[in-house]
Amino acid sequence: MAYFNELMEASLDALDSEIKSLINKELDRQRTHIELIASENFVPRAIMESMGSTLTNKYAEGYPHKKYYGGCEFVETIEEIAIERAKKLFGADHANVQPHSGTTANQAAYFTVMKPGDTLLAMKLDQGGHLSHGHPLNFTSMIYKIASYGVDRETETIDYGEVESLAREHRPKVIVAGASAYPRRIDFARFRAIADEVGAFLMTDMAHIAGLVAGGAHESPVPHSHFVTSTTQKSLRGPRGAFVLCRAEFAKDLDRTVFPGIQGGPLLPAIAGKATCFKLAAEPAFREYAASVVKNASALARGLSELGFRLVSGGTDNHMMLLDLRSRNITGKVAEKVLEEAGITSNKNAIPFDPEKPMVTSGLRLGSAAVTTRGMKEREMGIIAKAIDEVLSSPEDKGVIARVRGRMADLGAAFPLYESM
Repeated sequence: MAYFNELMEASLDALDSEIKSLINKELDRQRTHIELIASENFVPRAIMESMGSTLTNKYAEGYPHKKYYGGCEFVETIEEIAIERAKKLFGADHANVQPHSGTTANQAAYFTVMKPGDTLLAMKLDQGGHLSHGHPLNFTSMIYKIASYGVDRETETIDYGEVESLAREHRPKVIVAGASAYPRRIDFARFRAIADEVGAFLMTDMAHIAGLVAGGAHESPVPHSHFVTSTTQKSLRGPRGAFVLCRAEFAKDLDRTVFPGIQGGPLLPAIAGKATCFKLAAEPAFREYAASVVKNASALARGLSELGFRLVSGGTDNHMMLLDLRSRNITGKVAEKVLEEAGITSNKNAIPFDPEKPMVTSGLRLGSAAVTTRGMKEREMGIIAKAIDEVLSSPEDKGVIARVRGRMADLGAAFPLYESM
């Protein structure tokens, strides 16, 4: 009995020092590096408390007051709170907060109204879309017929004429608005008009912009969409997880699709984290954060443009931007690596009509959400832009990389992250 008591009370450091050491190293990396990956952010400590809580011990298949296990009186109240907060935050009829990921959330929306062999119209991956929007190796392409729209070659913005033409030609069951690497505003009303014309359902994947929508810094897709899916870990600044919003008429079918259709027991620590995430996103301070995210992205894009970088579509309206690196004679793969060495974390990304392979790319995707969470403003975006330029102008100069790494560590120290962990 003594052994089991010791086991249950022992720290991670005592039980698995190898993993604890790596967690500490990751914490140090996050503190000292400038995080510019557009899909990443830093969550408040309160949300991490939920993620590491005793909720991980509980199974709760089903929905509040219809659970398949006993002892759910507290966790189902948590789920009810998360649902109501999501509905209020985004002005939705119904919310399902159980999906584990953005892809699962998209799958739930598709399965609710689509049958195998139906057609899905969504954005091309190499022009800004997501894997779950119809990539050849994704489940979508295994189940549905895929039609894909892209951007205009000149403006590098969504070609709504093409969307309309493809919709008329293919008569899709679902049209997807939303993207994974698209720096401009999306005209949700235009998408809905196209969907209505061909009798399609409109699903908006707002995973990247959910925090901007919640904070009033981006138009909401909810009034225009039959379904809205999102993750919670990006600009919304919540735990890793997802949710689906829908019109009341689809609520029962959506819930049945999520459980028992594609998932079993929900991740209760994540649902608790989502509840807190929605609460914080409804506060006035979050609106200030969302506005600052957009201002910082604009400032970073402007700084890079002034230093000679070409930005896809000429700039940004949201939290992200895409750099075309071809004029620097460097690939996205190499740029990502040397910037990481210099203390700046980013990710290689295809640009529209990219001549390079997907794992090489001609572009780099940057985002402003994480640095904004740390408290950085437009002044710091100018410093970061100059650092990026310095490194990518001399990618093989180890001295330059070392000097920039030192400056980025100093910049990170000026905006402390999780000081007492």
